[in-house]
Amino acid sequence: MQTAIPATAPARAMQWRSLEFILGALLTGAMLTLVLLSVWIFPDRGSLMDLAARLTQPFTAWAHPLGTDPLGRDVLARVLVGGRISLMVGFLSVLGASVLGITVGLIAGYYRGFWDMLLMRCVDVQLALPFILVALTFISILGGGLGNIILFMIVSQWVQYARLVRGMVLSVREREFVQAARAFGVRDFAMIHHHILPNIIGPVIILMTLNVANNILLESSLTFLGLGVDPLIPSWGGMLADGRTYMQTAWWVSVFPGVAIMLTVLGLNLLGDWLRDRIDPTGKL
Repeated sequence: MQTAIPATAPARAMQWRSLEFILGALLTGAMLTLVLLSVWIFPDRGSLMDLAARLTQPFTAWAHPLGTDPLGRDVLARVLVGGRISLMVGFLSVLGASVLGITVGLIAGYYRGFWDMLLMRCVDVQLALPFILVALTFISILGGGLGNIILFMIVSQWVQYARLVRGMVLSVREREFVQAARAFGVRDFAMIHHHILPNIIGPVIILMTLNVANNILLESSLTFLGLGVDPLIPSWGGMLADGRTYMQTAWWVSVFPGVAIMLTVLGLNLLGDWLRDRIDPTGKL
């Protein structure tokens, strides 16, 4: 009679990493697919009002499977249409902040000296400013709106990428292959593009994945407080704000967009953790 051999710690870790990737990919892929398909499935139902069907309970009508809000708008359509706004804010803000931060970090870490001191002092000054104070000042001057929210996230988050990239560049630029390329007369742009950037991009991708989830939460929080996207534009944060006064009588108005936020952020975080383990299995990063 054979006895079962218990799984070792590395085997259990590998199983969890595979499960982590599968769950993260399923959640993120399903949400992205539904949100993108909503352009054709619900072209205008996100803002279409039907006062005769206001506050319809979920799972009681085929026309409104997740119910309706106080103005008779379909909750399912608004969740999917609002997901386009929230996901667009998350991805575009991370893309802009990463491009700016990577550029600053590469210049500071590679050239050092004056540029390093100047750029890193700018980073230190921004990190010293309270986030809430910066958000309130920025939005009070420029106002809310989709474009200003994305711009605010870019301005407030590029420093994370700049510090990360600068630290890695300082280490990579002293490696033997970089010294050899410099001895062969490789120009600075080619050195950064072909030898340094490919060796530091892994941790940056991990940070980008995690920041997409954080920015979705941030956009929802700012919109919930009335500082984000225009209330006329469906978004997950706006739906939470609209339904907070109906929690006892119409819980579905806030619960379903909240569940959408939770599942999307969970999927992105699982993918980020999986990427971190794949790129740096020893946990040094």
